[in-house]
Amino acid sequence: MSFTAPELLAGVALDLALGDPPWLPHPVRAIGWWASKVETMLNGFAARRLAGTLLWLLVVAPVAVLVWATMALTSRWISIYWIYSFLAIRSLDQETSRAVHMLQNGNLTGARQAISMVVGRDTAHLSDFGIVRAAIETLAENLADAIVAPLFYLALGGPMLMAAYKAVSTLDSMVGYKNERYREFGWFSARADDWANLVPARLTALLIWICALAPGLRFEHAIRITFRDAAKQPSPNSGWPEAAMAGALGVQLGGVNYYQGRESIKQFLGDSIEPLSFDLYRKTRAILYAVALLAVAITWSTIR
Repeated sequence: MSFTAPELLAGVALDLALGDPPWLPHPVRAIGWWASKVETMLNGFAARRLAGTLLWLLVVAPVAVLVWATMALTSRWISIYWIYSFLAIRSLDQETSRAVHMLQNGNLTGARQAISMVVGRDTAHLSDFGIVRAAIETLAENLADAIVAPLFYLALGGPMLMAAYKAVSTLDSMVGYKNERYREFGWFSARADDWANLVPARLTALLIWICALAPGLRFEHAIRITFRDAAKQPSPNSGWPEAAMAGALGVQLGGVNYYQGRESIKQFLGDSIEPLSFDLYRKTRAILYAVALLAVAITWSTIR
């Protein structure tokens, strides 16, 4: 189902104005609720990869059909709601900025708690440096998942495909882990997310390069670091926007994190030309909104 330029702009404007307030029912939370119910029913099956594939089908297909049905049977202005709901520009900014602002005000404990809401790593003992690094890494990685990829699929197939992408992404965040419970059961969801983000992750890196033409950023360095370091991440996709961001800022990301008390060492991305600082976080936020603007403009250009 198609969408119009006014619907796109209205959906983006709502996201920038409202974000994702906790009092407002959100379709992604509904997707998570449904996925957890289906997972509970299927995760005990012996054929774990088959059960996990069935989980994927029983979550992604109904979401796509529901969005298609609302657009076919109700006012086409429902597109505004779906575009707003499946974008996360302001909420991505708000969630990381809350932690950094607390840190700037000397509230290290509050900053650790705030950043724990948006990262999977242990945060109870993070230093000031660790919180700023976590905030920049989260913004960089989620530029693709929360902004560029949803708009990419909106441009390809309208709100229905945008919704299907968010279902795929939500499933990966729930079952796409390499632990005993999900290694086999979540295999298909993890692979599907890798495939879905293949182009958007690289497009995000390209948009970061364009933003790095701005004064105070490093255009050529961003390109060089992306090609040098993107493949260092375990994920085939997340390294692209993170390496591009590291290069644009002239900073080094990655290193040691802890997950449930266990040490995890990721290879470094970028060169430590600039120390991690509040000023670099402000530049990351500027890149966030610039990339979002470029992605919206590209989506607009596809409307016929």
